[in-house]
Amino acid sequence: MINVLLIKDLSRTTGFSVYTLKFYLKTGLIKEVNRSPETRYRYFDETTVEKLKKIRSLRKEGKSLKEIKDELL
Repeated sequence: MINVLLIKDLSRTTGFSVYTLKFYLKTGLIKEVNRSPETRYRYFDETTVEKLKKIRSLRKEGKSLKEIKDELL
């Protein structure tokens, strides 16, 4: 079974604020895996959690968001 997370759950799981997650969505660092047409809720899965762990690690190395985006793509 796939673990589906809402943005608030993703925030709680990863330690990133909802504001930061929305910024990462806007800049294309992360993407939702699905969106509810009725509620417009974004859904995320474990691949997003892993990507956020990688982003945190790269930020600790001092890489810029541009460098991280280039590396992740």
